[in-house]
This record gives sequence, structure tokens and C-alpha cells, in this order.
Amino acid sequence: MNTRRTLFTVAAAALFGFAGAAHAQGEPLRVATDATFPPMEFVENGKRTGFDVELVEAVGKTLGRKIEWIDIDFKGLVPGLISKRFDMAVSAIYITDERKKVVDFTAPYYAGGLVVMVKDGNTAIKAPADINGKKVSVQVGTKSVAFTKEKYPQVQLMEVEKNQEMFNLVDIGRADAAVTGKPAAYQYVRTRPGLKVLPEQITTEEYGMAIRKDTPELTKAVNGAIEKLKADGTYAQIEKKWFSANAK
Repeated sequence: MNTRRTLFTVAAAALFGFAGAAHAQGEPLRVATDATFPPMEFVENGKRTGFDVELVEAVGKTLGRKIEWIDIDFKGLVPGLISKRFDMAVSAIYITDERKKVVDFTAPYYAGGLVVMVKDGNTAIKAPADINGKKVSVQVGTKSVAFTKEKYPQVQLMEVEKNQEMFNLVDIGRADAAVTGKPAAYQYVRTRPGLKVLPEQITTEEYGMAIRKDTPELTKAVNGAIEKLKADGTYAQIEKKWFSANAK
């Protein structure tokens, strides 16, 4: 998992202010992201892309507002939002009680968390519980290590330094499965044939779009746009593209 998604600077709270003007329809919607976390948001062939990027663009279209993207390091997203450098931050941000003290979030728009990745033809592991007693690769220093040890005590853990090493062990058959963050797993199987992600997640941690507390009307509007995109099938199309169970 990418630990940057769990980091947060509490000192950002000092920047918070309640004054704010309503966003008129048609004004550009300034959205900050750290486009370094595929498949949520990343740069490919010089262009931003990914699940978050396509969803935000669809939200903007629904609201009749052009999206003005602002690139910033992940650690600066919440402080920058509070200091009014932009209107919204969307970058695979987990909704946490700590963050909710200083910013508002939309309703959860996607559930991340830990998942199991195996070879396509693996019939011995059909659900997370099946990894007990198996060789499982995990990345050192991530939530996957301690959680897998606690939840599945009979697992034979193979700890490696890099995500790529972890996936490679499954690829060459030295590990029966890998336990990792959902976005990283889906990004890998999207570009590598012969691997799949089990549909049942081990943990669930929800992503939300962060919005300033002084613009509740924007939070309401974005929530409404997401609901509309779910109702008309647009959300499902974007989700299938980036998170298909057998994505390639």
C-alpha cells in the first residue's frame, strides 16, 4: 500500500477559516490532486488520467463547470484546501475522523482497502480465508504485514521491499498470493495478463472528495452529481474501466 494515503498534518487546522463565497454555476471548479497514484490518478503520455480524474471530469460536466486541475504533493492537499488555493481535493483521500475535523467530505465515492491478488488459474484461493497456510507476499512497512499476520496466523509471509517484488513472486509462482492495497493491485493486473484480484476485500477504507467547510453548497452539489452519475450508469462505466475484476 502507498503509505502517503494515511499521512495527515494536523497543523493544517490552524489555517482554517469559515469565510467563503458561493460557487456560481459555470465557474471553473479548481480541483487539486497528486497525480502519482495509479490507477486513481497518474500521468500517462503527458496527460492526467485515472479513476479519480475521469470521475471528477464527469462531475464537472454534470454541474456545468470546467475542471481546472492543480497539481500538488499529497501532504499539501488539505492545507491548500483550507487556505483556499482551490475548491476541492481529490486524490484517493481516505475519510478519517482526524481529517473531518478540518474539512468536509462528500459521501464515500469508492471503497479502497486490502485485497488478495493471485494467478488467474489459481483454484485453491477463491476467498481471502483461503490464504491461510499458503505463501503470501507482502511489502515491508505496510498495513498488509501486521494485518495479515493477525487475521490469517497460518500464512507463510514473504516480506519484500518493493511492490514490484511482491507481485513478481506471485507471477513466477514462488508466492501463492499477494496482499496489498486495492488500487496498486488493480493497476498491476490492468497491465499484466494472467493475474486477478479476488472480489472479496480483506478491509474497507472509504475515499471521499475533500471540500472546505465554508462551502457546504458545493459539497451538496458534488454529492448530487455523483448520485446522478451512478443513476445514469456513467459511474459504473468508469469503475469497470479501472477496477474490473479481470482488468487488463
